[in-house]
Amino acid sequence: MPAPQDTKPRWERRKDARPQELLAAALAQFVERGYAATRLEDVAKRAGVSKGTLYLYFTNKEELFKEVVRANIVATIGEAEQDAASFDGPSGELLSTLLLRWWTEIWATPLGGITKLMLSEGNNFPELAQFYNEEVVARGSLLIAQVLRRGIARGEFRPVDPVVMTRVLIAPVLMLMMWTHSYMPTCDMPDVAPEAFMETFITTTLRGLRADST
Repeated sequence: MPAPQDTKPRWERRKDARPQELLAAALAQFVERGYAATRLEDVAKRAGVSKGTLYLYFTNKEELFKEVVRANIVATIGEAEQDAASFDGPSGELLSTLLLRWWTEIWATPLGGITKLMLSEGNNFPELAQFYNEEVVARGSLLIAQVLRRGIARGEFRPVDPVVMTRVLIAPVLMLMMWTHSYMPTCDMPDVAPEAFMETFITTTLRGLRADST
């Protein structure tokens, strides 16, 4: 049986796709140029539309940036929250899945450039920094802490401070993201495959968290 055809006129299909095209163009521009240097006219040009068309969907650069974050990073966190709520297996498996998912779907992709951008420019744009902290950092950290509390309550993890341990877990992956998205000529360090890094990091972490570990 043939697949159903999209019967919308071409111009209408194009109109429906424009917000996604604009967000993709904005993401690429923010990652390459940074927040301060990104201009809306350059985003529009990259998306193949006029600047006026961009303003039909987004009133300013700040709103555009926030929607890039919400449509990509915040959406991924929301999906992870739903999956964690319905997960019924070992807490170590859940923690491993979350860490790997955020690496493969966020930090290993161009979206990792948004985190790098916030680290480098956040102090210059306090409202954006507050937005990113509330919708990404705080929410993601809370989910990890909840998984740690789950493991402690079930006797799978030894009693650790979930807030402190969450930061301990985030720091190495954040550093890996910086290595992946940055060129640091002053650092004479051999390349490390991200997959090997994550496997070693997660294996070591779970071994240290085990309730019967010494």
